[in-house]
Amino acid sequence: MVIIQNNIHDLSVNEDDLSCILQKVVKEWGKGESELLVRLVDEAEIQNLNKVYRYKDEPTNVLSFPTDLPIEIDEKILGDVVICIQIVLKESIEQHKSFNNHLMHMAVHGTLHLLGYDHIDTKDAQNMANLERKILAKIGINNPY
Repeated sequence: MVIIQNNIHDLSVNEDDLSCILQKVVKEWGKGESELLVRLVDEAEIQNLNKVYRYKDEPTNVLSFPTDLPIEIDEKILGDVVICIQIVLKESIEQHKSFNNHLMHMAVHGTLHLLGYDHIDTKDAQNMANLERKILAKIGINNPY
């Protein structure tokens, strides 16, 4: 189940589409029964989270927080994806992309982190980018890179 928390009450975000697409992604990876929380926040909140958890005192577009429940607790919670709408909008303008397409890209990117993918080294980054392209192509979004 995908839960969208639109903390900034941005009406330009199609929460149903976002939820539906991410549900398909987690289902494809065999995690369809897991709970995924997507929080849409402002720059101040994401900057605070970035500072506290990544020691970077600056806003960013997306952060992912995998669940850290003990194994004994049998809850199917994938984790949280936190997206800064203001940063995504700014990037979409700078990169000449549709806001909704860029938002979907950031949501997929954050979800892939929760599914164990990363981009620390070049090989992993290429693998993750290829997965993003494949997922986004399925929903009609062109190569975001």
